[in-house]
Amino acid sequence: MRSAERVAVLTGAGVSAESGVPTFRGEDGLWKKFRPEELANFDAFMRNPKLVWEWYNYRKKLIHEVKPNLGHYALAKMEDVCPEFWLITQNVDGLHRKAGSRKILELHGNIMRSRCVECGEESDTVELREGGELPRCRCGALMRPDVVWFGEMLPEDVLRRAFEAARECDLFFSIGTSAVVQPAASMPLVAKEAGAFVVEVNTEPTVISESVDESILGMSGEVLPKLLKEAWGVEI
Repeated sequence: MRSAERVAVLTGAGVSAESGVPTFRGEDGLWKKFRPEELANFDAFMRNPKLVWEWYNYRKKLIHEVKPNLGHYALAKMEDVCPEFWLITQNVDGLHRKAGSRKILELHGNIMRSRCVECGEESDTVELREGGELPRCRCGALMRPDVVWFGEMLPEDVLRRAFEAARECDLFFSIGTSAVVQPAASMPLVAKEAGAFVVEVNTEPTVISESVDESILGMSGEVLPKLLKEAWGVEI
């Protein structure tokens, strides 16, 4: 870690779970009637945009009630001390940004953002209004949550830069991810093939555990602050 010039980090749902971010389905009885596939896809949105927006407002409210954990803060500090650093995340909750991370590549979008279904204009403030009035863009088209839904491709530019970061780094961390959801699951192995030292931090072994250089079992909020202190003397 001390000698690393270029560091790339991939984070998954496990990092958010340590903050208490609810599961995709949520615990509210109203939403248990629906499968995620019924709400998180473009066709469902166009059929019933009000229902989908109500679900996302509910999810955003739950996320607003949680805070970044020590793992999030450790990664923000790591960015400060590393000459070159990229944080690649599969999470859509925005907690990395709340913790102070800046160089973030959000593979699946961000639930706090919205974008127009026609012109693609983005907004950080749009949501379903009182009385159920649907949010619309200045061009008149519907706004939608800026997240990747079932059947949609990951943002091409973000994905390209993420793989570039994996190939060009000399130290790669895979944190809180099961390493089964592609294409992100291949990034640790891409980094290793390109010569990086690859470290996995997860609460249980994964399919890549035997392929990486170090696999550390534990919660990111416990492991990362210790690594940060040992390597650079930085405390959270």
